[in-house]
Parts: sequence; structure tokens; C-alpha cells
Amino acid sequence: MSSTRLMPQTTTALPGSARAAVTELPHAPGVYRFRDAQQRVLYIGRATSLRRRVGSYWTSVSDDRRLATMVRRVARIEAVVCDSEHEAAWLERNLLEQQLPRWNKTAGGQEVPVWIRLSWQSEAPGIAVVHAVQPSPETRHWGPYLGGNKVRLAAAGLDRVMPLAYADASLSGFEQDLARIRRVNPATRQALVETLAAVLDRDPTAVASVRVDLVGRRDAAAHSLDFERAARIQAEADGFEWVVAPQRATVSDAEDVDVYGWAEGVLVRFEMRSGRLCAWRQQRCAEAAAHPLVSTTPATWFEFARRNAELAARLSRRCVPD
Repeated sequence: MSSTRLMPQTTTALPGSARAAVTELPHAPGVYRFRDAQQRVLYIGRATSLRRRVGSYWTSVSDDRRLATMVRRVARIEAVVCDSEHEAAWLERNLLEQQLPRWNKTAGGQEVPVWIRLSWQSEAPGIAVVHAVQPSPETRHWGPYLGGNKVRLAAAGLDRVMPLAYADASLSGFEQDLARIRRVNPATRQALVETLAAVLDRDPTAVASVRVDLVGRRDAAAHSLDFERAARIQAEADGFEWVVAPQRATVSDAEDVDVYGWAEGVLVRFEMRSGRLCAWRQQRCAEAAAHPLVSTTPATWFEFARRNAELAARLSRRCVPD
């Protein structure tokens, strides 16, 4: 693993040019970073749409004196495009745990990490949201996920579509009636467990099936004018999308690796340590010097590194003195 240390770019930038760089940002989720003219990090944030969120600092902060003061100092915008909002949330958290810039208030964000536990024990099958992994022979865990409320909604949606808890062998008479209505019994337990595992493993076919089921239930509720139920199912569907969206910024079983991307004279480096994507650096670098580093990037990270190097290069071109 290379020990090359990447430092911030040293090109001087003026505040006026930073705003012009907003047009280079995509309408995609990601993490952004503001630097001042001395290359000090002012703020790290995340966005559902990088262009819309970053652009809002120049159009919607006039009433916030604190943020307006920061914006006047922004000389450079840097950004990472993520594969999902969930991935952006984890990357922001990981970066803030390493460094808390002056204008950030909370190290690591507000969401609580949780896991989804799948149990297939004969007398207590089901899924649950837990705050710690406690391995046992008849359970499996997925995560960590950020946002306990969203993950609980996702679990409720999965339980609505695949009510594994009703495959319990010791249900009461009333519960057995509900199980019959849901067409679930101990004989279907194994099939439900396998399908739930496929969904949580992000198998595309299994994920699509749950998505279609939730949308159908939502639409049926709305058609029956049961708008409260429709809204609840929509919230569960949103939580489900949060859980199954691609997310590699924090995982349980990742190897330590350095990820490099290069484009038009800009080298970016991401560091994966103990399952967390926890460092993001970039600098000017000639292609000849960058190539040996880029060649070490794992194939699974190549596209991520390439697109973010290209974005870094575009932003660098715009953040130059007017």
C-alpha cells in the first residue's frame, strides 16, 4: 500500500470563482468541502443534489449571518459524487469524525448507526433493528446503516411484504388467524428467510419485487381513500430505498485500501481503513507520477475514483483567479 501523502491543491483561488464552479457540480448525491484562500477547510457537508445544495449557499444564506460570513471566505469547492444519499451520509460522518472544520457543529452527524437482524429461530423468527451485533447460530446481521428511523421504516415495509414473524410455531389462536390471512406458516419460514436475505444482500430481482409490492399496496390504499395508510407505506418504501441503495463508505468486512483516480493533472486519493472510507485528498500531479498509483486501485473502486477525479479536475479549472 502506498504511503504517498496528498496535500490540498495550492492554486490560489478567489471567492468569486468558487461560485462559478457550482455549475460543474452534478445533480447527484455527494459530499462537498469548502476551502479558503489559504486552503484551510471551512466546512464539510452532504447533499441529495450537489449542485442545488452548494448553489444555495450563494442564494439562500443572506439571513444567516454566520453562514454568510463563511461563504465570503470560500475560495475553492471540492466534491465527491456518491452512489446514494446513504453513502454520502456515511462519507460525511467519517470525514467529520477525522476533522471538524470551524463551521461544522457536530462531529460525525446526528444519525445513529444500526443493524438489521434476521432471525430464523422456530419460536422467534423475524427481523429487528438493533444497535449492536450479537452473533448467534440462527441469526444474521446487515449493516451498519445510518438513521434509525429510516431503517425501522424499512424493516416495517419488509415485514409488511414478508411477515416472517407469523411463521412462528407458537402463535396464539388470534395470531394464527392473522398468519392464515397473510398466507404464512412454519412451513414457509425457510423460503421467507431466504428471500429476506436476498433483499438485504441487494439482489436486484429480490429488491425489485419488494419495491413493486410496496408501490402496489400504497396505490391500493390511496385508491381506497385510505390516505394515512398510503402515506405510511410510502414512508416505508422510502426507508427501504435507503437500506438497499448502494453504499460502500462504511461496511463491515472491507480491507484497508488506497483508491486513486487521475484526470487532467489532478490526483484524488481515498483511504479505506477498518471498513470506513475516512480520508479524501487531492493534489496537482503529472500523469506519469499518477499512473503507478492509479494502477493499484481495485477494479471495484475504479469507476468511483475516475468520476471523482474528473469532477475534481473540472472544479479546479473553475476555481482560479477571476
